[in-house]
Amino acid sequence: MDRTAMQILGSHSTMAISTLRPDGWPQTTIVGYANEGFILYFLIFRTSQKFANIAADDRVSIAVGHEPRDLREAQAVYAAAFAAEVLDPRERDHAWSLLVARHPALASRSIPADAALMRAECRHVSVLDYTRGIAHTDALHLSFEGSDRAEDEAEQ
Repeated sequence: MDRTAMQILGSHSTMAISTLRPDGWPQTTIVGYANEGFILYFLIFRTSQKFANIAADDRVSIAVGHEPRDLREAQAVYAAAFAAEVLDPRERDHAWSLLVARHPALASRSIPADAALMRAECRHVSVLDYTRGIAHTDALHLSFEGSDRAEDEAEQ
């Protein structure tokens, strides 16, 4: 399943990301992304509702996939993740290089001053893979060693 998930995440460049608005309604938008395993990087503007939503509640849902020509070719990754701004300069540089590699139009640019480079750490992942049979889905639960969230979850 990990291999299928990595193939799907590695072959797309946009994802749907859902956040929680202050009124409790979900908000879904499309963003460009790059990934390193189950860590996804993306840019959003600091003035956006999405940034405010994540600042208030760092839980997000993501979906990556495409519309297949035949239903039996459907593949997608859905994940619940924790999102946060990348503040460490080394990680920012690394994430930016991943984004530039995935989105070549960014190569002549730098991170806009009013943009936040974000990281989403996937925790609960579902892989839809109809090539293995209609309605075939696998689930994976991840934790990230060394992250504050992994320690918080271990205590619960």
